[in-house]
Amino acid sequence: QVQLVQSGGGSVQTGGSLSLSCAASGRSFSNLVVGWFRQAPGKEREFVAQLTWSTGSTFYSEEAKGRFTISRDIAKNTVDLQMNNLKPEDTAVYYCAARRSFTPTSIESYNYWGQGTQVTVSS
Repeated sequence: QVQLVQSGGGSVQTGGSLSLSCAASGRSFSNLVVGWFRQAPGKEREFVAQLTWSTGSTFYSEEAKGRFTISRDIAKNTVDLQMNNLKPEDTAVYYCAARRSFTPTSIESYNYWGQGTQVTVSS
């Protein structure tokens, strides 16, 4: 069983930066893929980025590419999301989630979810 605890987020103006962190409690991220998702009011939850813990390989949505960076801190057992050049349309509740490696990349494969963190970008 993995418990995911999120930290970070908050409010910033357009063009600003925020960071999010996802810590695993109960076990390490070994053999897991950790993803970041977001959900804006009235919209479906959407994929932002993912990181395969064992290899460090990453993948981003088109919206996140070039502005967001997902990374791991092995010593702290966290997966972090650095968000730069934020836009009002990035406003959402952000969730970290984890799935076992080699499972499909669909959102349904993510078994473990963090509590969610609000990110608000004002114009």
